[in-house]
Amino acid sequence: MKYLCLVYSEEDKLHSLPDSPEDRECFAYAESLVESDHLLAGQALAPVASATTVRVRQGQVHITDGPFAETKEQLAGFYLIDAQDLNEALRIAAAIPPARVGSIEVRPIRELDV
Repeated sequence: MKYLCLVYSEEDKLHSLPDSPEDRECFAYAESLVESDHLLAGQALAPVASATTVRVRQGQVHITDGPFAETKEQLAGFYLIDAQDLNEALRIAAAIPPARVGSIEVRPIRELDV
């Protein structure tokens, strides 16, 4: 089953806290997931200041700079994984290095026939 592990952190603290992971640690973990056939895709995202949000309300398109909501933590990246079940997905997510300074949201992928 496929799961999306969304990495959230306070952007300005992601690399400055004592437990903050360095990029090489994240790369090494991603490589270990590739080797175990768990990682399907993964990427870090550009800073939240580069985000643009699109909303459509009553047929009108509204475009605003920045993330879709004001929050303390921002979406920093993702891991798309293949796991046997939720328990395995949670075990994989718990080892994602930024979990030490942020949070990892684990969501099952809903397959669409398109």
